[in-house]
Amino acid sequence: MTETPAGIGSQELETALRLGAATLFEAAGTAGALPSRITPVSPGLPVSGRAFPVTLPPGDNLWLHHAIYAASAGDVIVATAAGGYEYGYFGEVLAEAALARGIAGLVIDGGVRDTRQTADLGFPVFSERRCIRGTGKNPALAGSLGKPVVIGGTTVHTGDLVVGDADGVVVVPAAEARQAIAAGIQREHKEAEVIRLLREGKRSIDLYGMPPVEGAV
Repeated sequence: MTETPAGIGSQELETALRLGAATLFEAAGTAGALPSRITPVSPGLPVSGRAFPVTLPPGDNLWLHHAIYAASAGDVIVATAAGGYEYGYFGEVLAEAALARGIAGLVIDGGVRDTRQTADLGFPVFSERRCIRGTGKNPALAGSLGKPVVIGGTTVHTGDLVVGDADGVVVVPAAEARQAIAAGIQREHKEAEVIRLLREGKRSIDLYGMPPVEGAV
């Protein structure tokens, strides 16, 4: 099995993608969910990979251009725009550049544009909003590449496991990724058994031992 620089194998990344963000969130101890305001540009384009965190100055995407070449193939760029939401930091040109570099996807707490084109390209993008307003490219403005970022109370470090799908985005610390994936597989098996029993006519309230409520049968 091919190993990534972060130590998580490609097969494990595939398993994480299959398990999905919600299952991994639960399996990781209900930690690491990014804010629900960050949604997929195309729900049919999920992503799984290593995090490469980036900080952008409000209204400027120069650091995002550099991030594409600083990150490794298979990385998911996780960017924060420091509260400057009303800009489109990423679009068709950067999507083409990212694809050429083998970048797995983008998660950004900020705006993006050219969403139809990026979706048609098959490049997974998860953003806080869509915005047509363009950005500057000022080298005098401060940003960062590969340094931890905080989004909605979740700190993202280089190499953390990122999984995004139609339900949202979760970030699992690299040191806990394998354990979370293993717990996710167990959770998946248990849920499969519950679904089997439900299809046989069993009640969810009985299967989960839920307490009664007034007026219920």
